[in-house]
Amino acid sequence: MTTSTICITITIVLYLAGMLWIGAHYAKKNSSASDFYLGGRKLGPLVTAMSAEASDMSSYLLMGLPGLAYLTGMADVGWTAIGLAAGTYLNWLFTARRLRRYTQITGAYTLPQFFSQRFKDSKSILAAISALIIIVFFIPYTASGFSACGKLFSSLFGVNYMTAMIVSAIVIVGYTAAGGFLAASLTDLVQSIIMTISIFFVLIFATAQAGGFGAVMENAKALPGFLSFSQTHTGSGAAPYGPLTVISTLAWGLGYFGMPHILLRFMAIEDEKKLKVSRRVGSVWVVIAMGLAIFIGFVGNALSAQGAVETLDGSASETIIIRIADLLSTHGILPALMAGLILAGILACTMSTADSQLLAASSSVSQNLLQDTFGMKLSQKTSMLVARLTVVFIAIVGVLIARDPNSSIFGIVSFAWAGFGAGFGPLVICSLFWKRTTFPGAVAGMVAGGVFVFIWKYLLKPMGGVWGIYELLPAFLVGLIAIVVVSLLTKAPGEEIQKEFDLAKSSQDL
Repeated sequence: MTTSTICITITIVLYLAGMLWIGAHYAKKNSSASDFYLGGRKLGPLVTAMSAEASDMSSYLLMGLPGLAYLTGMADVGWTAIGLAAGTYLNWLFTARRLRRYTQITGAYTLPQFFSQRFKDSKSILAAISALIIIVFFIPYTASGFSACGKLFSSLFGVNYMTAMIVSAIVIVGYTAAGGFLAASLTDLVQSIIMTISIFFVLIFATAQAGGFGAVMENAKALPGFLSFSQTHTGSGAAPYGPLTVISTLAWGLGYFGMPHILLRFMAIEDEKKLKVSRRVGSVWVVIAMGLAIFIGFVGNALSAQGAVETLDGSASETIIIRIADLLSTHGILPALMAGLILAGILACTMSTADSQLLAASSSVSQNLLQDTFGMKLSQKTSMLVARLTVVFIAIVGVLIARDPNSSIFGIVSFAWAGFGAGFGPLVICSLFWKRTTFPGAVAGMVAGGVFVFIWKYLLKPMGGVWGIYELLPAFLVGLIAIVVVSLLTKAPGEEIQKEFDLAKSSQDL
């Protein structure tokens, strides 16, 4: 084993050990299911902001965005980043404070619980449908995270993919099952710091290796369509990037309104008045992080053109940051340790999303299905045990799903993002801002949005043309229309529901 490999291994092992220590530390702070799933609403503004954004920024931050920029230039990755940045900011601006207040009033500590209690759903029909959507989309989503970890370790150390993935899953499950929401949130804060350091260090080193900022931009200008927002680079030329494609790409931002693991952070902050600080910190970090990640792709392309790293095609372009880390590790012990930190940053991207997904899926099974829907009466101690066992069970299913090393990662992420955005997004918005929303309208919107994702993806999209739009946009609109139409055709909500709605909006919003 070379010196650089030893340094990288030490850095990653220390990082994983730190995550497990955090889980063990917070295990004793969970005395109820509310503590386990929502941290007793004790998060500070910084942890709220950075855990929300770290749980959002999965491996596409350090792998997907740089890889796409490396291959196609500015248009595709630029419009995607604009859509994500706008969605992030608008979600903080319009959703965060109202949801925090509303869930405090209703006593809800999961999103499915909020839907049921918002509409006084005594039979927990909304909770059951919500839980089903979460299970359908989150377990494969979690599997994609495990797969990314397995591929990273397998490519770095030449170990068996399945072994690498199981070790990664054990670490994630270890701190999540032990420490619950508080552990996941604090590790997300740590992981966001590691991501940030990784991005800056990679960018500085790679830009210097490429001959400076001017050399990078000269290389980009020489590639047809590379720096254009209306064309995309195809390798040998440029292809048009039309308005329909732009709209479809911007639609990624709609997904934020329905992401359970992000919305939970809004619900968990200790004081709703501090959400303004969280919004500013989170939004600024997202814009800077995505911008720098995109430029890493530009720098990587310049390095390939100079022969410093090999030329990458297709999905291999997503490993450009790993190639840069390998190049860095050859420059001595300290650079090798920094290369290990960069690779730990890639791991952090994946783990920070996977832990939040595990908690959301676990709450859907143990709380929303077993207790809310099927009426099982569990003591606090038993409820905690069930919650932890559910995390373990879901992780095992995720590992089995991802056992094929050739399984798609980003295709699954894209589809799951659409599922949550369309299944939950319209209802979250209407629940918080439209008093006339009814229980039948809520059911109709959730079902219509979730089902239409499948219809568009597998029936209409293969036809091409206008049907090639990303499934989130049409499914979101179908869900929203279903809520409005059915709500207007059914009896208005009762007095109790309307009073709670007025109470939730009584204070001045951000």
